[in-house]
Amino acid sequence: MIAGIVLLSAAIHPIWNLFLKKEPDTQLGYLGLTVVLAVCGLVHALFAGSNLWAVTAVLPLLFLSWCGQILYGTCLTATLNRGDLSAYYPIIRASPVFIVIVGVLLLGTSYSWYVLMGIAMAVAGGFLLLYRRGTHFLEDPKTLGLALLAMAGTGIYSMADANLMKTLEPEVQLFWIETFLIPVYLGLFMRRRTHTRYDDPRSLPARAIMLIVPGIMAYGSYYLILMAYQMGAEVAAVTSVRQASIPISVMLGGFFLREGAIARRLIAALLLAAGIVVIVTLG
Repeated sequence: MIAGIVLLSAAIHPIWNLFLKKEPDTQLGYLGLTVVLAVCGLVHALFAGSNLWAVTAVLPLLFLSWCGQILYGTCLTATLNRGDLSAYYPIIRASPVFIVIVGVLLLGTSYSWYVLMGIAMAVAGGFLLLYRRGTHFLEDPKTLGLALLAMAGTGIYSMADANLMKTLEPEVQLFWIETFLIPVYLGLFMRRRTHTRYDDPRSLPARAIMLIVPGIMAYGSYYLILMAYQMGAEVAAVTSVRQASIPISVMLGGFFLREGAIARRLIAALLLAAGIVVIVTLG
């Protein structure tokens, strides 16, 4: 059941990304996404009767998750502005490696060799899936460093979220995290608007739909991951299974955008899928 929940989340993730990428103003898109997530969390919490103030017992963990989200978001944007997506996106998605290293070195966590092998296979598949000839990311240490920081940010908020779910309901965590992120993305949006302006030919309802729909889908995707943590899922295994979003996005790109190298990417996707099977069945 946990594996199915995480895979469903991974399937939703690239779809709402496609919606978001169609937004002409990226900062506006992220701001709208954050606002919708916060509103969904509040409505859900009120409807479910969840205790919003339970967060006061876990403020340090909430702050750690917030810091991870900020580190991930800012470094992701900087990485994609400087470097090639095919070279750096797999690095950013390799958070299971960061989580395992931190778990072993700092938290005293032990993993079976099955889980470690599955994580290695999933991460290797992610790299091969989006690798493209001629991309030499080691030639640009600064961009590589930004990608590694984004990866670390993913690992940080994933570990914090897993521990938060021992105390909070998913909707409560989502409401507070996204609420605290709104000022950050609002500041980035306002800063960008002072330097860049654009004319959007879409009607106001169409623009609202393109902001609201991705937010609702993102809420569902994130909520499923938090639910998996609440059910006792191991954070490194969850982040590895979430990499199933990579072959899904590749298939969407090949079908809708007619991107090349599909055969090679399918082989890499099979390697990633095999890693997921190892984690789920043997871990």
